[in-house]
Amino acid sequence: MTRVGVLGSYGGCNLGDEAILTSILADLRARRPDVDVLVFSREPEHTADAHPDVEVAPWEGVSRDRTAAELQRLDLMILGGGGILYDTEARRYLRVVRTAQEQRVPVFGYALGAGPLTEEIDCSMARDVLAQAVEVTVRDEESKVALEEAGVTCRVSVTADPALLLAPEEFDAGLLRDSLPAGRRVVGMSVREPGRAAQHLDADGYHQLLAHVGDFLVHRLDAALLFVPMERSDIRHAHAVLSRMTAAEHCRVLHGEYRPGQILDLMKHLDLAVGMRLHFLMFAALAGVPLLALPYAGKVFDFAQRIGAPVPRGVVREAAGPLLAQVDRLWDERPQRLEETASRVAALKQRATETGRRLGAQLERTKVAA
Repeated sequence: MTRVGVLGSYGGCNLGDEAILTSILADLRARRPDVDVLVFSREPEHTADAHPDVEVAPWEGVSRDRTAAELQRLDLMILGGGGILYDTEARRYLRVVRTAQEQRVPVFGYALGAGPLTEEIDCSMARDVLAQAVEVTVRDEESKVALEEAGVTCRVSVTADPALLLAPEEFDAGLLRDSLPAGRRVVGMSVREPGRAAQHLDADGYHQLLAHVGDFLVHRLDAALLFVPMERSDIRHAHAVLSRMTAAEHCRVLHGEYRPGQILDLMKHLDLAVGMRLHFLMFAALAGVPLLALPYAGKVFDFAQRIGAPVPRGVVREAAGPLLAQVDRLWDERPQRLEETASRVAALKQRATETGRRLGAQLERTKVAA
């Protein structure tokens, strides 16, 4: 039996990353039901509960020898998908991949997200490790540019984010009816912490900006505002935005634990989506919901451009006036935008399937070589 390892930011309870893993596993199973899968996870118990049909192993805080023992049992290693190749974090993943390559395990880069990638240790490891990979695919053009600027010279193909292939799972709409003010439209909003991937964000500034946007949505659209956390830390920042709003009585924060497919299904109950998190926006696009991206990073800007959604300059406090004007325009133009967005999303989904097709071909080559 062919044995495949998967390494990414899994088990961290981020719904975007979990959507990526869910989609990769579903695509892999559809193509090769005979494959035995080992997922390297930050929280093995979480991953084992979510995916009982795979084996799970820890990789953080684990000795190199123990990791090498797991890796040497593999026929192929998948690195990705998702945004894992950025300063200070890339080196951690690439050390594991380098160990796999020392065990002569072929490595496939699966719809990777890269950047910012400027620190020499991360750039050097990316150059060395990716040069030895059997294939490298990235999820957007920005990631390809980031790798090129880091000095990566191997062939890099642009496909699309695996989460675009996620299947919805039923979300209990009764939870919304019971918690949201009755008789109002529903607007979803996504906020995130500054964190390592968005260190330039000024928390007070963007909290105040989003509070202005939230108040505008409530009053302009006669809407209820639902904050949708994509990971645990988002809850605190949602409440920080709420504390600055004058219309907070019309807002709620979604609580509870949900699978990615359930949040995707939730989107069909929204009339509009405004947000920072990439996969929140991706789910809205998949559900055909008009959306406004608040780009804190290039990956969000790139996705919004690829689907033809309006793209503000960024999450900065002084942009409140123009941003509110864009929200207003988006609402008025939503019927015209939906058809174009649907067409572009369909094209992106097709590109996302290309990664799996390439992986399947590589698995066939691996099978023949064995």
